[in-house]
Amino acid sequence: MARPQEFIEVKGARAHNLKNIDIDIPREQLVVITGLSGSGKSSLAFDTIYAEGQRRYIETFSAYARQFLGGLERPDVDKIDGLSPVIAIEQKTTSKSPRSTVGTITEIYDFLRLLFARASDAYSYNTGKKMVSYSDEQIRDLIIEEYKGDRINILAPVINSRKGHYRELFESIAKQGFVKVRVDGVILDIQKGMKLDRYKTHDIEIVIDRIVPGDNEEDIKRLDASINTAMYHGNDILMLVKAGDKEGRYFSRTLMCPETGISYPEPEPNNFSFNSPKGACQSVMVSGNYIK
Repeated sequence: MARPQEFIEVKGARAHNLKNIDIDIPREQLVVITGLSGSGKSSLAFDTIYAEGQRRYIETFSAYARQFLGGLERPDVDKIDGLSPVIAIEQKTTSKSPRSTVGTITEIYDFLRLLFARASDAYSYNTGKKMVSYSDEQIRDLIIEEYKGDRINILAPVINSRKGHYRELFESIAKQGFVKVRVDGVILDIQKGMKLDRYKTHDIEIVIDRIVPGDNEEDIKRLDASINTAMYHGNDILMLVKAGDKEGRYFSRTLMCPETGISYPEPEPNNFSFNSPKGACQSVMVSGNYIK
């Protein structure tokens, strides 16, 4: 098995002030290029190494995509080996503020936000377990595989640990054609004027369907319809409770903790920006105590 390239090998670099130089740059290390003004530092870093990395990256695109991007000329160099896709932080004058950091001034912070938004794994702040998300087809297959032959309740969570009497909510649910709700772990018939203790916290789920999953066409069609309805009313979260059990299992189209059902929206770069309301911490520490 071939060893990975340990150096970026530049042979015969001649861009601008460079005089046919050869250089080996170690990978996975911080390398500083120094020299007098006009000695070719930027010509080596930007006009040779970065330019070749960008050119190779664009060459991986389809011919259709390249026609919109335009071509990049090959830098004046004989050969470069060991080069990966590259990014460059341009040299320019920046304005600083009291909130500036090394990351914001160099703009590498923008790349880090994109990296965390697109390549990171989310974990539940409640249980510490990895967040998961499913498509409707995956949810259906999991339910059939794990609960085939069992009577289950498919629920749509609408209230999670909040106080209130919820009289108007029960009236709205009844008007939509549903006849049962699960309140604090107990399935109840919706009655006229139904309300709860407004000073206690409650969990409320709409009972979408009570079904015994099977793998025949009729059962699959009914299950698909129930999943779609539950996701619609549960804001892309579905709860499943086996008959006779108190604890339920959650499924979600978005990132979700499989045990507690808490969910996160899909991460965006703004979620990792302290200058954006989306990235602001929802808790503030005052005199050692956290307030919302």
